Amino acid sequence: QVQLVESGGGLVQPGGSLRLSCAASGSIFSTNAMGWYRQAPGKQRELVALIITTGSTNYADSVKGRFTLSRDNAKNTVYLQMNGLKPEDTAVYYCNLHQQSRDYWGQGSQVTVSS
Repeated sequence: QVQLVESGGGLVQPGGSLRLSCAASGSIFSTNAMGWYRQAPGKQRELVALIITTGSTNYADSVKGRFTLSRDNAKNTVYLQMNGLKPEDTAVYYCNLHQQSRDYWGQGSQVTVSS
C-alpha cells in the first residue's frame, strides 16, 4: 500500500507564492517519479511538474520559470514552490507517485489565486 499526504494549499493574491508538500509512505521503490498534476473546473487534469529519483525534472510550459519542484529521497517527499502565481493557476493540485507501472494519487489540494 502507498499513501500520499499533501499539505500547503490555500488562497493567495496574484503574484504571491505558495509551497505544496507531498509525503509518500508505504511500499516505495527506490526508482520512481513523483510530482504534481492539477485540474481546474471544467478542464482535464494536466501535468504541472515531475521529478524522478535522479533529480531530473519536467515542467509544463505554463509554469516554467515560476514553479520549482524538488524532492527529499530520504523522506520520500516532494515540494512544489510556486512563485508568481496567476489566476489561471487556480485548480485542485494532486500529488502523484508513479512506480512499477502504477500511479498513486493524493487527496487533492485547492490552490486559489485571486485578489
